Order: sequence, then structure tokens, then C-alpha cells
Amino acid sequence: MYLIADWRRSHYSKDVIPEMDGQEVTLMGWVHSIRALGKLAFVILRDRAGTIQAVVPKQKVDEETFEIAKKLGKEDIVAIKGKVVANEKAPKGFEVIPIEIRVLNKADAPLPLDPSEKVSAEIDTRLDKRFLDIRRPKIQAIFKIRSEMLKSIRKTFADEGFIEVNTPKLVASATEGGTELFPISYFEKEAFLGQSPQLYKQMMMAGGFDKVFEIAQIFRAEEHNTRRHLNEAISIDSEMSFVNEKDAMAMLEKVVYNCYSDIEYNRPNEIELLELNWEIPEKTFDKVTYTEAIDIAIAKGVEIEWGEDLSRAAERAVGDEMGGLYFITEWPTQTRPFYTLPHKHDNKVCKAFDLMYKELEISSGAQRVHKYDLLVQNISNMGLNPDSFETYLEAFKYGMPPHAGWGLGADRFAMVLTAQDNIRECVLFPRDRQRLTP
Repeated sequence: MYLIADWRRSHYSKDVIPEMDGQEVTLMGWVHSIRALGKLAFVILRDRAGTIQAVVPKQKVDEETFEIAKKLGKEDIVAIKGKVVANEKAPKGFEVIPIEIRVLNKADAPLPLDPSEKVSAEIDTRLDKRFLDIRRPKIQAIFKIRSEMLKSIRKTFADEGFIEVNTPKLVASATEGGTELFPISYFEKEAFLGQSPQLYKQMMMAGGFDKVFEIAQIFRAEEHNTRRHLNEAISIDSEMSFVNEKDAMAMLEKVVYNCYSDIEYNRPNEIELLELNWEIPEKTFDKVTYTEAIDIAIAKGVEIEWGEDLSRAAERAVGDEMGGLYFITEWPTQTRPFYTLPHKHDNKVCKAFDLMYKELEISSGAQRVHKYDLLVQNISNMGLNPDSFETYLEAFKYGMPPHAGWGLGADRFAMVLTAQDNIRECVLFPRDRQRLTP
């Protein structure tokens, strides 16, 4: 049986309602489950919108249609043309009686994974067979919410007058120094996969764009094996001219708040399916300085000294105290990249911030250095060679405005929105130290 020109889907499963009693519909999708009970067969059809029940009574359909229904297997691809019949006892208050069933493709048996979610599987097995795993309704719900998240963020940026840009992911040197880079062979040269669009989006400020954003891959050669790290991730980056770090935080608050609001409005079914305890945050998030965060951690028994980056234990301690979404501000200058602007009153502290959700960092940002001499000095102070940043530094010689921005981890933010414990749940084909396929 093949799909031919005279058959096209008329409705998704969610579009069919009891009030369509007697109306003919054409449905297409996967056989989610099949039960054959003597002279009656029940076929649950699944498409991207959900599931719908087709009832095949031998006395009401032709013999060929009944025989086809009985022989269906799980995950077969089918097209069902039939009539909607209102029935209070049926799921959703109706059922579809087929006029004709066409098998568009058969699925091999046994299945390596159960998309009906009746049989659980380890995450490694699921990721190995991701094409089957993403047929599961709850997994689809995660990625529908993630899609809504990205749609909302783009809309917020557009409404605020931002210009979307695309920067290179093949670079000649590190963005921030250090060794966490993936080297690649680039003709006769060595190149690297980009850690961040940071230097390029700052150059856009010199170009007079005022407000830019980018949503794209970043690559970090970090040797982590944790539930919150990946080596390829999606970063949502923004940069703004003639602003300070407080303006950047306000923009981040707006982006995050709008995400929650848009998802609540546009994805209520997915929120319900994932059983999320959904709460739209306040428009302004709580703020705690780095020094206050250190004091909280020490008071909870964590051994840490001022000037150190927050350890996992310190993050947990502060997260337990703060809860929800909050900023950690005024970080030690030594913990931040060379392009972060120190405070005038105390250059040991800089105008940097992290956005946290409980113990999880989801965004980092700052007001940037916009003076050439200070930038060169900072690069040298960190043991880096300013000559390696020649094309970047040149942009600061000819009129660079004050500017600030941030990067928001799309994958981690999706973790927060969908209440997942492992970042791999929120990435279609994750890349970590062990996983390079599928």
C-alpha cells in the first residue's frame, strides 16, 4: 500500500472533536498500539499532535480493511480515511470508523525501544535510538517547549530592536584564552571550534549595530562527565551599546519572563503532559552579590575563600538559600575574562553577573571593557599575547561605545523550563566526551 496523490492528511489528531460527528477525515501517523478482539480491532494512531482511536468493527467495514487492521504492527506508518462517530464512552468522546486503511510503511519487529512509554529504558539506550525515543509523547513535549522557548526569545529580541547576526564557528585562536578548545586541521593551518561569539558581538558594537543577538552552537573541550555539561551546546548571546550591566540584566529578565509567559499560553498541553509545577516568575529577579553568596556558603558549612570561583557545594548552598531565579553580581575581577569591566571604586570587583536557577548557572554576562589600553593591559595580565587578538583589538581603536551583554545556555534553560535533571534530555543528539553518534 502506498501514499498516492489522492490522499493527503486532512486533520491532526488534536483537530478532531466530537462535534465533527459524521464528517470524513484522513489521518496519518504511527500505530501507537493495536488490539484485535475477535470481530473488533482498536487502533491507536499517533501523530505529532497526540493520539486518536480508530475502531474497526468487522460488521461495519469491508473485509480487506478489517484484515489490514488485524495485521498492523506497532510503529507501522498508516493512513486512515474514516468517519468520525460521537461516542461518550470513547476516549475524547468520539472514535473514527475506517473506510479504508493504507499501510505506507512497515516497522521491523521487535522494536529496540518502546515509544508507547510502557517499557522504560536507560538514557544511553534511548540516545542510541533517538529516532525512536523522540516519538514518545513526553520527549516530544520537551522539544515543543524548547521550540516555543526559542520562538519567544527571538520575538522578544525583535520587539526590542535587536539585529540577529551569525558569527564564525571556525576561529584562529581562543576567545577567552585557556586550553578548552577543539583544534581542527584547516588546510595548511590549525584552527579551532569557537567557544563563544563574544569577540565578534563586541566588534558589532564598534560597527554601530547597537543591539545584536545570536543563537548558535558553541564548543567547549571540557573533560566533564556531568548531568549539566555538554561539549557542543546552543548559546543565546546578546550585546548592547550605551548600556551597563544593570541594563543587560534587565534585558535578560525580560527574555526569561516572556519565555515563561509564552510557554504557558502556547504550550499548556505540554506543561500538563510533563506534570510541571509551572509558575511565571516575577519580572525582576532577586540579586545577591558574590561576597554575600560566599557568606551564605560559609554559614552553611562550605569551605571557600573570597576570590575563588563557586564550587558545586557553594552553588548548592546558595541555591538552597535563594531558590528559583536570582542573580549573583559583583564578581572578583580575577575570576572573569579579560574583557570584563572592573568597578571604578574597587578594581578587585567587576561588573559581572550570573543568572542562577537554584544551584544551576544558566547565564553569564557583564559590562565590557571598551577602552583599548585597559583591554590590552588585561590581556597581558592574564598571561595572554595581545598580538593573538590583533583583529579584535583593532575594533577598539576607532570608537568603541560602552557596552554590555550576556550568554544564556539554551540547553540548560530548557532543563529548567521542563524540570529535567539531565541536560541530555533537552538536546536531540547530545555531544559529550563519550558520545559522537548518532
